[in-house]
Amino acid sequence: MMLKEIEKEILNLRDKERAKVLSRFFKTGKGQYGEGDKFLGITVPKQRLIAKKYKDLSLNDAEKLMLNKIHEFRLTAILILVHKFRVGNETVKKGIVDFYLRNTGKINNWDLVDLSADKILGAYLIDKDKSILYKLARSKNVWERRIAVISTFNFIKNNQFEDILNISEILLNDKHDLIQKSVGWMLREIGKRNLHVEESFLKKHYKKMSRTMLRYAIERFDGDKKKFYMQK
Repeated sequence: MMLKEIEKEILNLRDKERAKVLSRFFKTGKGQYGEGDKFLGITVPKQRLIAKKYKDLSLNDAEKLMLNKIHEFRLTAILILVHKFRVGNETVKKGIVDFYLRNTGKINNWDLVDLSADKILGAYLIDKDKSILYKLARSKNVWERRIAVISTFNFIKNNQFEDILNISEILLNDKHDLIQKSVGWMLREIGKRNLHVEESFLKKHYKKMSRTMLRYAIERFDGDKKKFYMQK
């Protein structure tokens, strides 16, 4: 019953013109990273309200939402998972993490990853074995690799840099734009907290990094420092 109510509320918010914009923005054309993704044109704040209203949705029904080809159904399910994880006990958290890892194939656009990976997987692993992130970082699936990177944002916020530095080395020559951007972003986040750590990494690797990764990493640097790193 709750599942059908969620689906109805989401469908009632559809905006055809915004859906066209989002379809272009999230690269849903043939051969693009979001190929085949379907949008209704609903803003994230509106989806957050629905997720909050239906926060008690079961994991079984959340999985049904995530099986849907419509992007907003999957994102709403993920937002519900984030809430459940935040308020749950250790048993609940473990169940959500297991669910999340079973369903990485449905977390298949960058916003789905970025709004959940550090809040679920990263938060859970902060004081645990992190080998799963290294496995994901070596995946052939771009979304699993991005999950590995973005999960470490939770560690970075807690001044734990070792894992993102290791994962960045694994992905240093990744060809996908979305991975280059995410690694550069996380390196920049390190720099906000410890510039020495970021620059130590950059001085070792900047000549081998893609321009995209490097630009993201040095975005906050002053002009002279940017010039130094870009002259590789």
